[in-house]
Amino acid sequence: MIYLDNSATTPLCQAAKDKMIDAMEVFGNPSSLHDAGLSAEKLVEEARSSLFSALTIRNPRAWELIFTASGSEANNQLLFGVLRAKKFRFTPRVITTDSEHPSVAEPLAVLEREGVEVVRLSTKGGAIQMDELAAAVNENTVLVSIMTVNNETGAKYDIQKAFRIAKAKNRNLITHTDCVQGFLKVKFSPELMGADAVTVSSHKIHGPKGVGALLLSKALITAKRVTPLIYGGGQENGMRSGTENVMGIAGFGAAASVGAASLADFTVKMPELREIFLSHLHKDIRVNTPSDYAPHIISITLPKIRSEIMLHRLSEDGIYVSSGSACANNKKGSNYVLPAFGLTPAEADTTLRISLAYETSKADLILAAEKLNAAYESLSLVIN
Repeated sequence: MIYLDNSATTPLCQAAKDKMIDAMEVFGNPSSLHDAGLSAEKLVEEARSSLFSALTIRNPRAWELIFTASGSEANNQLLFGVLRAKKFRFTPRVITTDSEHPSVAEPLAVLEREGVEVVRLSTKGGAIQMDELAAAVNENTVLVSIMTVNNETGAKYDIQKAFRIAKAKNRNLITHTDCVQGFLKVKFSPELMGADAVTVSSHKIHGPKGVGALLLSKALITAKRVTPLIYGGGQENGMRSGTENVMGIAGFGAAASVGAASLADFTVKMPELREIFLSHLHKDIRVNTPSDYAPHIISITLPKIRSEIMLHRLSEDGIYVSSGSACANNKKGSNYVLPAFGLTPAEADTTLRISLAYETSKADLILAAEKLNAAYESLSLVIN
């Protein structure tokens, strides 16, 4: 098996497995006050500390890290939590992009139907037009939500510049970035980038599925500018009720520690692997290269060959790639990201995503390219 779909999910790292096995023996409820509960709470807090460190947070007292069941839940928590925190005396405006993950795009569509004004910035070529952003920010702008790295094209957006421009025009707005595809893949600092809220996910960094987190400025909670999405027992400092998934959270923390330790090597290795793969591609296969990009995500277009057909052909050879976001694959008409990037509908329908991990080898990429080229030539003959 050559696994090249790491943007959909990643295999568990050994450190996460080991930590989760240990956590299986800690059966107490972390909200309980006896020793069994305190042992479980300790695991949760250890993981929280690991996440703070991996996120390069210098002042943890200024932040709240809220564990959720997924990155999608964390995005929903932030969006609904901000827009439903109070009754606005004006029409609240949210600024986002036209190529966000469905867990941002769909909640905003719901809020839009409820009367929220949503401005979607264009991302053609994988870049945000800062003039367009500056013109969109007004006194009614409540939130700016822009992803760090696009999950389909690998486009890396200039979050720091975007948030600086937005805050300069309206210092009261909230800034949020969905960093699920960028966390421990690109250098990132919420404090330096001016983010008030950050979404991350466990299973994208070799941790278990079913765990995510929302990093949130404590000032927003104190000012009651964000309300919970799930109410009940008041866990996670009142921001996310429900007994914590101790085993999953423990694995998340372990994976974050491993990822943080290897980030420097990762940022050196990925461009090298990317170039090796691209240098072996068939001359007729087009690479969709954003103006700035995270090198672990590669978008390629195969003229006239539908991505679904090629995906299944490669799968027969044990090579696993993707035709887009795993969270959108079951939704009809869900491919809006690639047209936003600038592809025609026909090109979007013939585009594959290759996503790498630290364990990806040069030999695997060369073999995958060779198999892809052979399949491309074979299928092209059938079509022609």
